[in-house]
Amino acid sequence: MSGMPEVTLRDQTLEKILPEDAFSRMDEMDDRVFYEKDRFVEHLDSLALSTVEKITGDLIVEESPVILDLMAGWDSHIPPRVRPSRVVGLGLNANELEENKALTEVVLHDLNANPRLPFDENTFDVVLNTVSVDYMTRPYDVFRDVARILKPGGLFLVIFSNRMFPQKAVKLWKESGEKDRITLVEDFFRASHAFEKPKVFLSKGRPRPGDDKYAHLGIPSDPVYAVYGEKRAEEGMKKSRPELHVAACGEMTGGNLQARMKTIKDNLCCPHCGQRMKKWAVPQSPFCTWDAEFMYICFHDECPYLQRGWEVMGKQGNMGLSYRFMYDPVRDASLTVPVPTLDALKESIVEEGDEF
Repeated sequence: MSGMPEVTLRDQTLEKILPEDAFSRMDEMDDRVFYEKDRFVEHLDSLALSTVEKITGDLIVEESPVILDLMAGWDSHIPPRVRPSRVVGLGLNANELEENKALTEVVLHDLNANPRLPFDENTFDVVLNTVSVDYMTRPYDVFRDVARILKPGGLFLVIFSNRMFPQKAVKLWKESGEKDRITLVEDFFRASHAFEKPKVFLSKGRPRPGDDKYAHLGIPSDPVYAVYGEKRAEEGMKKSRPELHVAACGEMTGGNLQARMKTIKDNLCCPHCGQRMKKWAVPQSPFCTWDAEFMYICFHDECPYLQRGWEVMGKQGNMGLSYRFMYDPVRDASLTVPVPTLDALKESIVEEGDEF
């Protein structure tokens, strides 16, 4: 993380060694004044929002849970299949909160002015914080108090992306890369000494919906990062929550993968999505060990092999990377090539479309 001292002790957190201005902001206007303006806008594209709903629905396993939406707006992203007995929305804009149909109660409260939450201990089964952790100026205090109001075994789910109001996002967040932001939120959990080891999920590199206003730019759907943890509890009070997975589209049906692998030499089609692969010039480098002058790579951005790759690589500690399916025609071998973005490697495509 830029300008951040290296931490070497396993149990040490960043809280005491961060610069004094780490949580300063470009605009230090009173938040109650800044957020009194109504902003009935979606902060993520429709695919990312559906991912947020799926994450929330999958992780909330309690029947009739009591939920707190922390720093809430006009949509809490709680799917219909979750049937809460109570949903409290804590935020700063009264009009937005009144329009939030999921809420049963509204609380106006400025966390940055006072991180102490106006609730009793062990009140909530679930606390949600969606695309707003980057605006917390006292996050360590907030996470400690979330632990106080959660029931033992309760879930704290923090979801964020790469979009923000830059004038209100804290300096440390803006100066950190996306991988570093995950580490930072994990540290908020760890420093509270009240949560089990937090888990991480990411959905990245998926195609932007065709009806999105930015679709013509060719940029992918907004990434979704989730860091979540349960309040420590006795064994009998722990919940069984599922592992999260990317819902990949475009999965091939009919026949098995190995059978499709055997046909690549003849049809040059990706065995994972069935799309015709593109001819790709191998870069000229003394470090390259490939014998072929050309490879064939699946550049289909909706290929499930690519979509799931972000999750798989992330779990291995390689946040921000995925991979594409590649075929070596010289050795008749199937390979994997890592990619950091959807555009990576595309500059070396030598034949477009189906022309080979």
